[in-house]
Amino acid sequence: MPESGQKTTQGHIAESAPRADATTAAGATATASGVTPTGATAAGATAARRTGLLVTLVLGGLTALPPLSMDMYLPALPEVTGALNAPAATVQLTLTACLAGMALGQLVVGPMSDKWGRRRPLLIGMIVYVLATAVCALAPTAELLIGFRLLQGLAGAAGIVIARAVVRDLYDGVEMARFFSTLMLISGVAPIIAPLIGGQILRITDWRGVFYVLAVIGILLTLVVWRFLGETLPAERRHEGGVGEALRTMKGLLADRVFTGYMLTGGLAFAALFAYISASPFVVQEIYGASPQTFSLLFGLNSVGLVAVGQINGKLLIGRVSLDKALGWGLGIILVSALALLLMTSGVFGEVGLFPVAAGLFVLMSAMGLAMPNTNAQALMRTPHAAGSASALLGTTSFLVGAVASPLVGIAGEHTAVPMALVQLTCAVLALACFLGLCRPWRTGKEVTGG
Repeated sequence: MPESGQKTTQGHIAESAPRADATTAAGATATASGVTPTGATAAGATAARRTGLLVTLVLGGLTALPPLSMDMYLPALPEVTGALNAPAATVQLTLTACLAGMALGQLVVGPMSDKWGRRRPLLIGMIVYVLATAVCALAPTAELLIGFRLLQGLAGAAGIVIARAVVRDLYDGVEMARFFSTLMLISGVAPIIAPLIGGQILRITDWRGVFYVLAVIGILLTLVVWRFLGETLPAERRHEGGVGEALRTMKGLLADRVFTGYMLTGGLAFAALFAYISASPFVVQEIYGASPQTFSLLFGLNSVGLVAVGQINGKLLIGRVSLDKALGWGLGIILVSALALLLMTSGVFGEVGLFPVAAGLFVLMSAMGLAMPNTNAQALMRTPHAAGSASALLGTTSFLVGAVASPLVGIAGEHTAVPMALVQLTCAVLALACFLGLCRPWRTGKEVTGG
């Protein structure tokens, strides 16, 4: 295995690439590429920047694959119901199975990557993802489709958890927070374009074509990972134990009050986001009478707002204000927006139209661009010794809390948006309480402000 800092050839990351120096962005890019920045030639610096961009795109693709797997399939649900002669409730389980697989798979893959390194579990996960997706395209029954959607989610979880762990291996401090904001730019586009891609695929083929396209995407990502993403966890930093040690590691992480605080804060913020995703088609179209085209436009605008604020966080705020301060502002805006939505939907201001509610949802969604990347960065900065396990806990918590919050938005029936706003407000209050009560940012004295 090459030593840390050794120059790479052919655009690979050095197998034991050190974390990027938080003092300069240029140094971060060069180090992440496995190239020593000191004394590097202009050609070497250019190669480092290109490699850094490629790694960013690879990791962004890995984090975008799960939402693509979920959202590209949505327009095909009615067709699947008819083609497989299955009840709609049964076909809905194909979504639930994929989501459950993504949540549970992270708990398995994260510790595996701490023991065996990032590259091997990631390649295995991607190969299994491609095979499971291909079987989904050929599934003759709804039951078989459900089973392989579960396997698809389990394997696809490797991309989510290992991408975060790789970022932790390569970066620290403000550079890690900036990188998470950049990943949000790439992965945030996926929910915007996925239903559009799925709809276009259905214009030329049937629902099975969606899975064929996902399989091709998986093959391309697997080849790119194999060719360009080298090992980022050196052997001396790996955990040699088995399941018992993995469980002890996770227990130790959960015993860290501050890490647990950031984990719960991020999970509850994600639950507020998931409540929006689950309820917004019903709220916008059924309650406020908007057309599907109007809903698609509003959904896209909200996603653009989230991505844009994430970039403001990464490019302008980080390095000028502390990560905790930016996170606190994000949580505060989410809470105020959720409260405004609850007041509007419960009739406190009388009958309100779609525009005020859509504006409230836009502000709430955009503030997620401050909350989510900063909770991930702050939590992972505390866990250089177990980034895979920490990433698994962060991801699994978010998915599970989101899955619990999702069905609550329709608990009062089809004619009110109050449950959505109430779930969002409850999640925002709890997230802020976890941040203040467990993270206690005014006491840590370790906030990263950049420089």
